[in-house]
Amino acid sequence: MNTDLKRSLQTKCSHLDIPLMGVASAESWEVAPFHPWVPPAFQPRSIWPEVNSVIVIGLPIDLPVIETTPSIYYHELYKTVNTLLDHTAYRLARFLDEKGFPSIYLPRDGYGSLSVLSSSPYAFFSHRHAAYLAGLGNFGVNNMLLTPQYGPRVRFTSIFTTAELPADKLMEERLCVRCMRCARSCPVRALDEEDYPQGLAHKEVCSKYNEQLYRRHISPCGVCIKVCPVGEDRKRFERTAPDLYENKEKYPTLHQAWRHVRSYGGVRKPNNSD
Repeated sequence: MNTDLKRSLQTKCSHLDIPLMGVASAESWEVAPFHPWVPPAFQPRSIWPEVNSVIVIGLPIDLPVIETTPSIYYHELYKTVNTLLDHTAYRLARFLDEKGFPSIYLPRDGYGSLSVLSSSPYAFFSHRHAAYLAGLGNFGVNNMLLTPQYGPRVRFTSIFTTAELPADKLMEERLCVRCMRCARSCPVRALDEEDYPQGLAHKEVCSKYNEQLYRRHISPCGVCIKVCPVGEDRKRFERTAPDLYENKEKYPTLHQAWRHVRSYGGVRKPNNSD
């Protein structure tokens, strides 16, 4: 195992302002940690047979920005983070190439548009499952990967490499506290109050709603990751009150600020007071 190369990758991620990095062995997909699991066709060696290790990197979504969702503000942040992930993953693949280990980056999304996702609700590779196997977090009721640092407010992408890197251990601590805020807050009731992956029954409803938001230039939705109480970012931004998003009378300044941002930059629904 190339421990020194992994340290070099960690140092490079630090220099590139990437706070989350983990490594999973390509073989780890072959033993299902829960069911249903990633089908063989979606596993790393079905996509690139030469891969030995999968490197996963993550960038946070700033909590005060996603609190404005659905809005042009979160829409633009989402695009920015996606672009940074793509650029960084490409650079890391080139770094590994120069070290003598052929490597390829994977785009942070593997589908053409939300309309495509509505009809075929799968990308060709799941970065969330890669991040799970790389020890960066575990799944919550909202079907997202929760991390200790940012809860589900993280975007991931992956690099496939021929290098044999030391793999990180699965995170043993269960992060989801089953508060059900995500299920109660979902504007289209797309979530069942069951643990992942059983609560995934209404994925197409979520996709169609996000497609509507896209036509209004304010996608994605993100409410289920906004309200999740998990993550150290909540303490940093002083957003730990459990009734913060429901109680407009108690937190009028914040709710007024969120309404202001939502009111501009996108196509509003008729008679939409929020």
